Amino acid sequence: MGHQDKVRKLGRTKPHREAMLANMAMSLFTHRVIKTTDAKAKALRPVVDRIITLAKKDTLASKRQVAKTIHVKEVFKKLYDDILPQLGDRNSGYTRVVKLGVRRGDGAPISVVELLTPPPKAEEQDKKGKKAKKKAAK
Repeated sequence: MGHQDKVRKLGRTKPHREAMLANMAMSLFTHRVIKTTDAKAKALRPVVDRIITLAKKDTLASKRQVAKTIHVKEVFKKLYDDILPQLGDRNSGYTRVVKLGVRRGDGAPISVVELLTPPPKAEEQDKKGKKAKKKAAK
């Protein structure tokens, strides 16, 4: 029977599990995509959704609650400045978990967790522009 098994314990104590999931959430906000085991990915999704839902309220109290989990100031700023505006009118489902297969060393099932935001815009440079710069430098 599946009574009282809502929390995925991941073989860790509560403080260790909370710290690990907070660090994974910060990594997800920093890189937008992280690769981890299936169990950790499934445990991370509600943590990230809760953080983003709190952050969208944009009150002082909600910012302090988010700051309890997001300890790094740069990641906190990136969440509020870059990520939240892109999530705009979305009410839930801020992450996607895609199963990749198994890890080569120990056979653990591996997944990718990604934020459902558009990718950051990279500066586009064509080949002609690069060649022109090289020739001008010579």
